[in-house]
Amino acid sequence: MNTTNQHPEHQHHHSSPAQRNITRHVDVAVIGGSAAGLAAALQLSRQRRSVIVVDSGTPRNAPAEAMHSYLGHEGRSPAEFLDIARAEVRSYGAEILSGQASNLTKSDEGFLIELTGATRIYARRVIAATGQRDELPQIPGLAEHWGTAVFHCPFCHGYEVRDQAITAIVTSAASLHALPLLRQLTGRLNIVLHQDVSPGEPQLQKLEAAGARIYDSPVLRVINDDSGALQALELADGTRVASEAVLAGTRLHPRVEAFTALGLSIAEHPSGTASYVESDPLTGATSVPGLYAAGTLTEPMLQVLPSAAAGSRVGSMVAFDLAHEDLEAAARPLAHAADWEGRYSGEQQWSGNPNGTLVAEVQSLPAGTALDIGAGEGGDAIWLSQQGWNVTASDISQRALARVNAGAEQQGVQVKLLNADANAADPFGGQQFNLVTASYASIPRTPDHRGIANFLNAVAPGGQLLIVNHDVEEMSAALARAGHTGTRPFDHEAFVSTQDFITALEASPHWVILVNERRDRPHGAASGHHVRDEVLRARRLS
Repeated sequence: MNTTNQHPEHQHHHSSPAQRNITRHVDVAVIGGSAAGLAAALQLSRQRRSVIVVDSGTPRNAPAEAMHSYLGHEGRSPAEFLDIARAEVRSYGAEILSGQASNLTKSDEGFLIELTGATRIYARRVIAATGQRDELPQIPGLAEHWGTAVFHCPFCHGYEVRDQAITAIVTSAASLHALPLLRQLTGRLNIVLHQDVSPGEPQLQKLEAAGARIYDSPVLRVINDDSGALQALELADGTRVASEAVLAGTRLHPRVEAFTALGLSIAEHPSGTASYVESDPLTGATSVPGLYAAGTLTEPMLQVLPSAAAGSRVGSMVAFDLAHEDLEAAARPLAHAADWEGRYSGEQQWSGNPNGTLVAEVQSLPAGTALDIGAGEGGDAIWLSQQGWNVTASDISQRALARVNAGAEQQGVQVKLLNADANAADPFGGQQFNLVTASYASIPRTPDHRGIANFLNAVAPGGQLLIVNHDVEEMSAALARAGHTGTRPFDHEAFVSTQDFITALEASPHWVILVNERRDRPHGAASGHHVRDEVLRARRLS
């Protein structure tokens, strides 16, 4: 059986022998998986839009031990924050793919995004949220302390070094801006004029009069103590400035390499220390129609909290844009339907053979009514009909159902067709069946677990539920090995898992679990990525 939102890259018994490149179709692709990108994805997925986030795994604040000034997340590590944010985004069925966008091109239909790992995404809209890259002053030893003893923002990390010997390295007139803040944080403030600033600056004179020490000499190198901790800065004139923390201004470079071919408009920030993508300050629309930008890519000086707020705002603006376009076309598309219509628009995807696990689990059951959710091209539905079952094949893709119908006619059997989204309010019309089955089904998550409830409600009292999925542990291990160097085409964490079904069944007194195990894929199934399955079979008592 092939499912509504199958992982079609997995080479099992439904697949042709050759590994295929995968092309996805979504409403919105978000390039960049930090605060701004994830906030935009959350807004859009809550508007029932299909969203894929492409995350390179290189957040700008990764070296920092903790985030600050983010209400509700104060002191949380950047990694923990991202774990929470990703889980929230995935809870609405939005996918997060690890990898990089290597190139984007535009057509009348939208955008084609080419990712590492040969995956491609067609998207109606794109949000660029790739952020900025910090270029530190070229001072030997400075970079190794970046994110700990060396920081660039008093609001982000100043409090943690209060009352320490703080040395500010001044590299431009813009570097003077933050110095009065440091005086409030410590009574041991050193200011080193590394380049481009004269000691005659009025603000420097005021700071010196208030007790700050001014050094008019470039920094030669950083000196560490025997433990590797920052100890001092050695200046070109031989002076050593004892330092426990260093404020170093950075030059910010927007990460726009993937968007070069689109001709994005890049401007110089008034501070002279950053470049940024020009966009509408409210909507985030750029000079390229359909391409939006959010976060520090457009406002380089944002902290994490306002960056997330900017992403949320831009996500809502893109939702408005799509809603107006659909209204003009008198359309109300199902969020994930286009993806699967695209998958079934070309050559045959699967072998047409039934799932071996389905055969093993069902062959001893008396024939009755059966619902095959996510029937794909109909391998399972047709086999069930051949065994005497009265079968309804359900799929979100009309093209898939056309293939089910053609296969059934070729085999001389009857299969009813139902075009339905398993996450709809009443996808199966209140019908109940003696058997409800789904193999490798990638049903997008919802916070209220509606899809799971729809599955369970479709099973008649005394009937059985059969779920066959890829082994999550095996998939997670494969993803960990690949890291961010290659992109997997699907995000299994955005879909309802076998464990989600188990949790729902165990919470109900009306169900008993008959089979719950991991097992090797049936003999004859070929797989380039997964060779073990999760098998769950349960009976409804009442």
